[in-house]
Amino acid sequence: MSPVAETHDEWADFFVAPDDESAAAVRGFSPRRAFEIVPVGIYDPSDAVVEWESLFTGDSPQELMRAGEPQMLTETTNDGCYVFVISERLQALLATEDPLRLEEVARKWSHLRQADGELIEEGEAVSHLAELAFLARAATGQGARLYCSVR
Repeated sequence: MSPVAETHDEWADFFVAPDDESAAAVRGFSPRRAFEIVPVGIYDPSDAVVEWESLFTGDSPQELMRAGEPQMLTETTNDGCYVFVISERLQALLATEDPLRLEEVARKWSHLRQADGELIEEGEAVSHLAELAFLARAATGQGARLYCSVR
């Protein structure tokens, strides 16, 4: 199984939910029974969403974090469980960018992760970001948002 697709015992998922309250209710549980999901791989999803938004926009990750990204919906529990919402801007970018731009961002992200010692190959990153873009389009089409549950 590829490092991006690997689910580490299904430890985290990106998912579509109609509102923050519904999304927060899955803290500590898998959202896969109630919502459309894309499993997180072997990377930190809260760092990844900041890196992706930075690569799309040119804003530095530090600027995005100072601006409160990603926005946590729940407190982190003692066992490390939490839920966050992907920024509206990143969701819109994922939902509307053309496939070549998505591929470019995925390849750059792969290189960033490899520079930090993580083995996320370009092809795997491209496939993963394409899956997230599909999920973002589904969320946008439903008037919903894209979230991540870490458990």
